[in-house]
Amino acid sequence: MPLSSKIQNKILPTEPMVGPKLKRKSPYHSAVPAVEQACRILTCLGKSPKKMSLTEICKEVGIHKSKGHAILSTLNQFGFVEKNPEAKTYALGVGLLFLSRSVLDHLSYPEIVNPLLADLAQETNATALFGLIQGDHVLVVAKHEGNQQIGFTLKVGHSFHLTLGAHGKAIVAFMPEGQRKRLLTRKRLFFYGDPSCMEMTRLKEELEACRREGYAKERGEVTPGVSAVSAPLFGLDEKIIGCVILMGTFPETMFEQYGGKVSGVARQVSYKLGADIEHLYPDGKPGGLPR
Repeated sequence: MPLSSKIQNKILPTEPMVGPKLKRKSPYHSAVPAVEQACRILTCLGKSPKKMSLTEICKEVGIHKSKGHAILSTLNQFGFVEKNPEAKTYALGVGLLFLSRSVLDHLSYPEIVNPLLADLAQETNATALFGLIQGDHVLVVAKHEGNQQIGFTLKVGHSFHLTLGAHGKAIVAFMPEGQRKRLLTRKRLFFYGDPSCMEMTRLKEELEACRREGYAKERGEVTPGVSAVSAPLFGLDEKIIGCVILMGTFPETMFEQYGGKVSGVARQVSYKLGADIEHLYPDGKPGGLPR
């Protein structure tokens, strides 16, 4: 027998002659560390309100600077991250726009919601938005303007902070109680625009009113002169997935009427997205939503 074969026979384990074959543990894992770290870096940059240094990114993600630098350099090559060579800071790159555009183009959400948003915008002469929750933000997936002369510069793909204004109240009001309590302990909340204007007592009263009426209101605190009403959207298993928002220069006297319309649209969209409407609205009213 050749020497190499003798050595191989001594080193490699042999299969048992009797009994069931032993299953060898696979060397592969469901998560690839480098890919997972790259995803964490992109998420970190997406959440940050400012450009971040290598040190800040690695500290936030929990990886060594050499590893972080290598991943950022690779992401930079593909345009997913942009580096400011002078300040040595990083931000999300324009390469992600192509990917996000493709995702939005293939989503069925706009197809479902567009006709309803168009009718809502036309009936109210205001701007109707459909937003999906993405982490700590709400991403605008569809938009219709009822009054082309008084429009808003935000476009499809724009993101709002999760706690901002009317949609923040609508979403947080119907979160599971434990999740809502944890969120409200954060130091920076944007329900009234500037975090320094936060009024917890007032907010809790408005959240209760939202749960009772099915929609939340904003009286120009975020953008002076612009009113808004919003209602939550539900998907499978009664999970909150987003919201419908109506923005315009309408007066407070229209809140009840427009709020009812927005809540109605949110209910129809939720139904089309698989929500159990009979359970969510047992009495056929917004007040039947889960708390």
